[in-house]
Formats: sequence, structure tokens, C-alpha cells
Amino acid sequence: MIDFFVKGGALMWPILLCSIVGLALVIIKALQFRSILRQLPSCPGGQPEQCPAVMAPIAGGVERGLDEEKVAFIGTKQVRVLEKGLGALSLITVIAPLLGFTGTVTGMIGAFMTIASHTGGRVEPSMVAGGIYEALITTAGGLFVAIPGHVALHFLEGRLDEIAFRMKEAAMALMERRGDGV
Repeated sequence: MIDFFVKGGALMWPILLCSIVGLALVIIKALQFRSILRQLPSCPGGQPEQCPAVMAPIAGGVERGLDEEKVAFIGTKQVRVLEKGLGALSLITVIAPLLGFTGTVTGMIGAFMTIASHTGGRVEPSMVAGGIYEALITTAGGLFVAIPGHVALHFLEGRLDEIAFRMKEAAMALMERRGDGV
């Protein structure tokens, strides 16, 4: 495995960095969203103190008697807080294959430079194999980072949508309990 990485050339390092950062973001956000989704069901029926931390500003707004529009604005801000990190993951899923394709170009340039510098009449496949090998490894590396990252991004976006829906539901229940109705 290390041999493939080394033969992939210098562009394998940023691809590796994308893979590490992307995996860390997926794990962090998945655990965060899972925790929130587990805590949200206890929120509407119980006291605002039983709500997850992300609901605290919303519950506080309801307790202060803010109108529905202001509570909705606080909810939107809280969802934006939860979105942090998903933009970076999205960027990684775009950049990783581009880095791989850049490695393809540099590998092919190396292969063609070898052909061009060969003064003899016949070019042996072994002379250009290194450049082609680099091209294929970096392409595969970029795609191996981007494809699972993209799938994870869509999964996390779906979880975030579910959280936003449940937060709205909980806010409405808190407002109804306050006596406003929605």
C-alpha cells in the first residue's frame, strides 16, 4: 500500500490530507448528529432543560416570550451552527478527484517527456510506464476519497434535515405549551 502511495507522486500527499480531514469531519458530524437526534424526542414533552444544547437558545426565546418569527430566526441560526464542517466536506469531495486528475496530467506529461527525450528509434513501454502508473494511482486515490466522502455528505445532510425538522417540531410544542399556539 505504501508502495502505491509513493509511486503516485507528490499529489498523493494532498489527497491523503483530504482523506484524513474528510474522515475526521464525517466521524465528528455523524456523532454530533446522532447525539442530537437521540436527545430531541425528550424535548417537546419535557422541560426546556431536557432539550439538547442546540435547542437551548430556541427554548430560551420561547421562555422570553419571543414571537414565532424571532424563534424561527434563532432556529435558523442554530441549524447554521450545525452545518459547520459540511461545507469543508463538500469541498474535499470536489478537490480530491481534481487532485487525482492533476496527477493524471503530470504523470502523462512525464510519460510524454520521456518519449520526447528518447533519441532512439523505438520507445519501450517500460520507459513510459512510470508516468502512466503515477497517473492511474493519483486518479484512483482522488476518486477513493471523493466517492465515499460524497456519499457521507449526503447522509449527513439528510440527518441535518431531520434535526431541523425535529427542532421546529419541538419549538412549536414549546410555544403551544407557553400558550401561543402556532
